[in-house]
Amino acid sequence: MVHHSSFVDEEGISKACGCPLLPLKSHIKGPAPVSDQDKTDIVDEAITFFRANVFFRNFDIKSPADKLLIYLTFYINVALKRLEGCRTLAVGTKAIINLGLENVPVPGESGFPFPGLFPIPQSNEEAELFRNYLKQIREETSGRLLSVAYRANGTPNKWWLAFAKRKFMNIIIP
Repeated sequence: MVHHSSFVDEEGISKACGCPLLPLKSHIKGPAPVSDQDKTDIVDEAITFFRANVFFRNFDIKSPADKLLIYLTFYINVALKRLEGCRTLAVGTKAIINLGLENVPVPGESGFPFPGLFPIPQSNEEAELFRNYLKQIREETSGRLLSVAYRANGTPNKWWLAFAKRKFMNIIIP
């Protein structure tokens, strides 16, 4: 059974490209509202549900937050693929930082992994807002992912890095 996001109530949440800009427990600057540190956010859900959701080829979308969960599951898969050969936390951190510096495509641009999942932005402002949100959420996910992909002593956690070989929704990672 696919795990869905618990963020189904979108009242008061702004959107870009049909995606809710959910609050994050983050210190990274960006358009996301700040969430309480003791509450679960979408990044926590994505990391928690990743190892179960990565096995699915189809994902039934029940709320717009599920679209963001799909995107983050794919991003975690990409990040784990980059971390696969990194034998220390320092090397893994460098690989994740390089991943964060890459261009973040939005719907309608080449390189966006899920054409049709999100509507194409109606304006340049909406596209930039969504790009900045995705960039912020990717950076936050990367930081939290490092804390589970590597143990406290800096060695890789094989129970996480083994999932780098999985293809989420049959999408081949370049």
